[in-house]
Amino acid sequence: MYNPDKENVYHIPVMLEECLEGLSIRPDGRYVDVTFGGGGHSRAIVERLGAQGRLYGFDQDADASRNALDDDRFVFVASNFRYLGNFMDYYGEDHIDGILADLGVSSHHFDEEERGFSFRSETPLLDMRMNARAGKSAATILNEYEADALADLFYHYGELKQARRIAASVVQHRAATSGGLQTVGQLLEAVRPLVSPREVKKQLACIFQALRIEVNDELGALEQMLHAALDCLRPGGRLVVMTYHSLEDRIVKNFLRYGSVQAPDDDHLRLYGAPTSPWRTITRKPVTASADELSANPRSRSAKLRIAEKI
Repeated sequence: MYNPDKENVYHIPVMLEECLEGLSIRPDGRYVDVTFGGGGHSRAIVERLGAQGRLYGFDQDADASRNALDDDRFVFVASNFRYLGNFMDYYGEDHIDGILADLGVSSHHFDEEERGFSFRSETPLLDMRMNARAGKSAATILNEYEADALADLFYHYGELKQARRIAASVVQHRAATSGGLQTVGQLLEAVRPLVSPREVKKQLACIFQALRIEVNDELGALEQMLHAALDCLRPGGRLVVMTYHSLEDRIVKNFLRYGSVQAPDDDHLRLYGAPTSPWRTITRKPVTASADELSANPRSRSAKLRIAEKI
């Protein structure tokens, strides 16, 4: 049996046993962990596979490749999970038995201060790219986006009521700072006066979440992966998804309920009723971490686990 205590500190796998149970692993099955990270979930899956089983692990972060499993039953895919369908075509896999997605940012990303994912240290550069080799950094977005675009970002991805004031302050501070906003400390200086003293950590976390989502196009990638998962899974195959904030969870919930990331509007429901879902939900309500797990791993507190089976 896999023991997470032996896993390195890259990331502690959240709700490990619940995920394994949700996948309903067959020894000769084909499985995909689209969020490989530290490999905790993947190691446990491989332990349950027989000689003919196969697991594909996706991760776009070069750091994660160092955790790749030395096992003939495992294939590491150095890519964003939005390309799930492309790679399953490449490997000739069209009847996948189970797909796991742990959408949370790994402990590694928060703890590696130079990546700029956390506001605990003010010196790191504002990067926040999961794939450090491609795309715009958080600093580029903060310094190039117009005030309205920044306000939309903070409102929609951070769900911040004071989004316009935060955006205006960012624009003001970048204009007054030589070289613009480049470090976590410079961003904090711009936004701290607008954060409620009673909710400092929560609101700063929402600001950083909004930037991270924009930098990595996380919601777009999630939508693409979910549609690919539906195409790749065999009938009876399982989709196991853990979300960590309401934006992700709403997309997953809608997709499992309606087969679309957007819920039908009231007029559609009134005229045509709810669309027939291609999924049978295994979890009527999202599963959350146990009290023991919350005590051992506080980062599991916001996790919601949803499991469904393709019809």
